[in-house]
Amino acid sequence: MITVVGEALMDLIVQTARDVVARPGGSPANVAVALARLGQPTTLLTQLGDDAHGRTLREHLSGSGVRLEPASVSDLPRTSVARTRVGLDGQAGYDFDITWRSFPDGGLTGAGTASVCLHTGSLAAVLQPGADDVLALVRNRRATTMISYDPNCRPSLMGDQVTARRRVEELVAASDIVKVSLEDLAWLCPGRRHEQVGHDWLEAGPSLVVVTQGDGGAWAATRRCAVRVDALPVAVVDTVGAGDAFTAGLLAALAERDLLGAARRTALRAVRPDIVAAVLLEAARVAAWTCGRRGADPPTRADLAADRSAVAASPAVG
Repeated sequence: MITVVGEALMDLIVQTARDVVARPGGSPANVAVALARLGQPTTLLTQLGDDAHGRTLREHLSGSGVRLEPASVSDLPRTSVARTRVGLDGQAGYDFDITWRSFPDGGLTGAGTASVCLHTGSLAAVLQPGADDVLALVRNRRATTMISYDPNCRPSLMGDQVTARRRVEELVAASDIVKVSLEDLAWLCPGRRHEQVGHDWLEAGPSLVVVTQGDGGAWAATRRCAVRVDALPVAVVDTVGAGDAFTAGLLAALAERDLLGAARRTALRAVRPDIVAAVLLEAARVAAWTCGRRGADPPTRADLAADRSAVAASPAVG
């Protein structure tokens, strides 16, 4: 089981002034959906209102095979939303109306206790007052659970940059796996090369740091090696949910190689470069699939298997 903690929201994708499409979203929820579609048993701890958007999100999560933690349905007056505008190049920009409260007493008691990995990130990890609960949960579970973290920065909601960076660094230090985008690092650590930040973060605690670079591919490092892979070719429809799909693909690929879980920390620290490269390519394939479809709509395990079969059956050209 993988437990994901963080926001779920309705994504209002603005295509034209009169064309707005509502789709389920929220970075952690997208990760949970992608993990479940990839065949990983997945639980999501989030916060939903008992309204039309909340009901749509519950149906979406259930339909993808995600189990909701009982504390996820709260007394919020409304479920959070994001308004997404997609540029001509397919890149997405976001405006948010989100609430992230403290969890009720006992609401986090069972979260992640039976999981090999607990993943969190994005707004839930920095938006108060709930962010303090998330950090406390991560620290409490670290002894028995592998921790994964994706800052997925949203500067318009993260407040003071120095304060936000301090919280990000606290979570990095408490994590085993950190995935971050080049765009995130440009805001968090302006003027610094991603390799420098990645190696500094490794010294703080994680076993694996991954930096995604859009069409520039991905870079990853452990304390023993550094690996870079190219991006996979794809006709981009939009990039909504692509980073979340990459994160899910990364965790699923590690799970399939028995590299998740507190007992597997030593193995993850010692992982060979060729294994890191293979994991990155599998994550990139999941992200590429998502870029080729409208909204955060990651592939299933069967989708990927059919894609590999089609490639294998293609006649050679030469």
